Amino acid sequence: MNCHSCGDRLEEIVADVPFKVESGSIIIIKRLPVLQCKNCSEYLIDDLVMARVDTILSKVDKTAELEILSYAL
Repeated sequence: MNCHSCGDRLEEIVADVPFKVESGSIIIIKRLPVLQCKNCSEYLIDDLVMARVDTILSKVDKTAELEILSYAL
């Protein structure tokens, strides 16, 4: 698959990705499988992975300023 930004090739990697869930709350999900561009570092999250991320984020404490979770629960 190619990058939508620069057209270079995307490769499958595992990364730690932050998500802002409220104005003052950030959740970092560790070991998240993503497709990342080798050239510009733009990344894509697969639909099935994002569905699981949505489930994980729906269960977090949104009053915490920072929470770090693992994708592989």
